[in-house]
Amino acid sequence: MTSPFLVLPLRRPQQGLSADLAGPLAAFVLVMLVFSLATPRFLSSATFGSVAFQLPELGLLTLAMLLPILTGGLNLAITFTANIAGLTVAWVLHRNGGVDAGPAAFALGVVLALAAGAASGLVMGLVIAFSRAHPILVTLAMMIFLRGLGEFLTRGGDISGFPAFIRPFGHGSVLGVPVPLVVFLACAGLWHLLLSRTRLGFNIYMIGSNIAAARYSGVDTRKVIVLVYTLSGLMCSVAGIIMLARFNSVRVGHGEAYLLITVLACFLGGVDPFGGFGRAIPVVVALVVLQLLSSGLNLLGASQHLATAVWGMLLVAVMILRWLAGQAVARIERRRRR
Repeated sequence: MTSPFLVLPLRRPQQGLSADLAGPLAAFVLVMLVFSLATPRFLSSATFGSVAFQLPELGLLTLAMLLPILTGGLNLAITFTANIAGLTVAWVLHRNGGVDAGPAAFALGVVLALAAGAASGLVMGLVIAFSRAHPILVTLAMMIFLRGLGEFLTRGGDISGFPAFIRPFGHGSVLGVPVPLVVFLACAGLWHLLLSRTRLGFNIYMIGSNIAAARYSGVDTRKVIVLVYTLSGLMCSVAGIIMLARFNSVRVGHGEAYLLITVLACFLGGVDPFGGFGRAIPVVVALVVLQLLSSGLNLLGASQHLATAVWGMLLVAVMILRWLAGQAVARIERRRRR
């Protein structure tokens, strides 16, 4: 029996710039150009430092969303899975002295938080794989359950009062690079290797392209789907731990607005909303674009609510542009066949 994480032979690198990366890079250049002309404060260390600290938690949640989308699904429970993971760490710390808790208690909390996130994803994956229920319905049910559970456990409030040694995990830096950014880049690199170099990654693309054909080809589609949602929940746990260290508190509603943005980042990064196509690196570039857009609007005095509205309009624009590009490619193909 072969392992789903079996490393495949290295493929020859593509020549030139891939189409899925060209779009995010063009958006990056456009955002940099527009805001650098609009305000002289945009091209500053403060702006890029702010992006470096704000990007990781959103980035980790986007990575958690990426794998389900590639299979043609969705995970609507990412933010609440992350918050339940944070609540798990907080509970362990408070049971072991709160602000006086030691590193061993934190390590135990991290392990249990990762297990909680993986368990959440495992349950969703099992239900989706064996009942063939639509991922939107299953993950929506899990989202509602986790939200209700979190509200019950916290009575709708925040949990705070953690040891001082946790703060560097959210605000510290290594050689000038924020610790959360190091964690995010490591996770993004891991996702890139998983999708491009392992049998599981190959099977994910096959299922997203055509699950019936993948099944007839001998792929254990149920096993792959369960693994996908388990890994998604595991990544949510990492995000939840980083959010706890960043905010020095845990609340069930932390990061609720991130759900829309994770989907937007995936689509802006060239991921097919119906599955089967997309890579981790273009999604990372798309995340940088979205954070720069938010920082630029903030420098211009716009409210965060306007930034959210712009993100929504951008999602619609991306869908329209991708449809137009598809129509253009189809016309070119028809002309070649004549």
